[in-house]
Amino acid sequence: MFALLEKENSVAGPGFNRWLVPPAALAIHLCIGMAYGFSVFWKPLQGALLGADGKALPICAAGATTFGDKLAGTLRALTATDCNWTQFDLGWLFTLFFVLLGCSAALWGGWLERAGPRKAGVVATLCWCGGLLISALGVKTHQLWMLWMGSGVIGGIGLGLGYISPVSTLIKWFPDRRGMATGMAIMGFGGGAMIGSPLATMLMAKFAGNGDPGVWQAFVAMALIYAAFMLSGAMGYRVPPSGWKPGGWEPPAAAQGNTMIATRHVHLRMAHKTPQFWLLWLVLCMNVSAGIGIIGAASPMLQETFAGTLVGHPDLGFAALKADKELLAKAVAVAAGFVGLLSLFNIAGRFAWASSSDRLGRKVTYIVFFVLGIALYFGAAVFAGSKSMGLFVASICVIGSMYGGGFATIPAYLADMFGTQFVGAIHGRLLTAWSTAGILGPVVVNYMHDVRHESKVPYDQLYGPIFYVCAGMLVVGFVANLLVRPVADRFFMSDEELAAEKKLAHERSVAGAAGGPGVVAASGGSTSVLAWLAVGLPLAYGVWMTLQKALVLFD
Repeated sequence: MFALLEKENSVAGPGFNRWLVPPAALAIHLCIGMAYGFSVFWKPLQGALLGADGKALPICAAGATTFGDKLAGTLRALTATDCNWTQFDLGWLFTLFFVLLGCSAALWGGWLERAGPRKAGVVATLCWCGGLLISALGVKTHQLWMLWMGSGVIGGIGLGLGYISPVSTLIKWFPDRRGMATGMAIMGFGGGAMIGSPLATMLMAKFAGNGDPGVWQAFVAMALIYAAFMLSGAMGYRVPPSGWKPGGWEPPAAAQGNTMIATRHVHLRMAHKTPQFWLLWLVLCMNVSAGIGIIGAASPMLQETFAGTLVGHPDLGFAALKADKELLAKAVAVAAGFVGLLSLFNIAGRFAWASSSDRLGRKVTYIVFFVLGIALYFGAAVFAGSKSMGLFVASICVIGSMYGGGFATIPAYLADMFGTQFVGAIHGRLLTAWSTAGILGPVVVNYMHDVRHESKVPYDQLYGPIFYVCAGMLVVGFVANLLVRPVADRFFMSDEELAAEKKLAHERSVAGAAGGPGVVAASGGSTSVLAWLAVGLPLAYGVWMTLQKALVLFD
């Protein structure tokens, strides 16, 4: 059993259908992408602990008015069993998710290149699903530290390994369509919440009863479901033999003008010594920072900016809207539709923008992201001021598509710059930019929002300067992208060094893979159809559920 996990035993045989690899990657990404949907558990968990009278116990941070008081309440909540948790307490899971994702990808990316995607996928499964089980125990015993440790820390490590596990393999299987290949897999990470959120809601409704919100049972059920999908995906990974290329395709030659596509390979230990690595780090960090804060605030942003317009009363401000519970509920439903529509653009952008980068080139694609993004952020500020809701929603949705497209395009950009031998590990290190952006973007947006609100700025004018700051972040990213040049020759490995690394990575040549032990036989078209149906049907379900919410916008 353990031998099946070894990289040399996952080398594909002659005639293997490379289109079987993307659904294997999607099976893992659709599961770990539920990290985006964890907020569905916040409300049920906040009132989970009941007193003898059947009413929810007070929160652990009762009476807290300052950040220090809230933090003290959270520290108490870590082990307290006589008070309920707040959204502030639970929200730290998001920070842990994306900080640990970046850190684990950076720490173990090199190991992944040598161990292979199959072993990394199995470890990611154990971490993500095992973390859910630990979290279930934490919820059942009302121990917040177990929730943080289970899903946040252990699950976060699973996120990192699962996220980068297919990158190098897909790029090597699709050297002719690098952007499209990584876009297909990373699209799944954006779509995980679309499937997981309604699934979690359904499971909680099924298990709820006698004052129990059904959260820990939902965690257990999801851990088992995800384990089945993720293990199937991990065992479905195949790596191409060294030297393999699609029939009829030839690598682009630098002599033909493709100077931005390397024909040699940079070692992992040298990548971070190049200016290109840090310029691309800044490119990703600024693109994500500008988008993640706005996406995270999408629902309240629409409600505060357009208020009564959402419910057919354009003269009604947000303060008056809050006083009418019935109208507020309708506005919340419309805002939820906006969030759903934004998530669809986020997912579609991951595939569409990354695929288009195969023709446009990675550098030009990011120029489009930054120039168009800057224009749209300025436009959003103008549309918010003029109460043009349709144009405002369209602007934010296109921004959301480029936010997702940035994630999906960066692995192909790295492969172009540094070659493919260590692209998965280099990508892992670059994801620390995501960890940084996951803190920077929301902190800037939320801080500016709260300060302006406390200064008595009207609700519908809160976000204008925030959009300008986001545009400024994109200006920084634009400059960094313009400075990217081909990597200098001194950073590339020699042929002898490359051969030694291939040996350490247990790679097998095309000739050696023709019938060696453990080589999997070629797979037919029917297997490919079944594999795509296995991931396509859940994704279609998630899209349909999200569209139903988004249709409220057009009522």
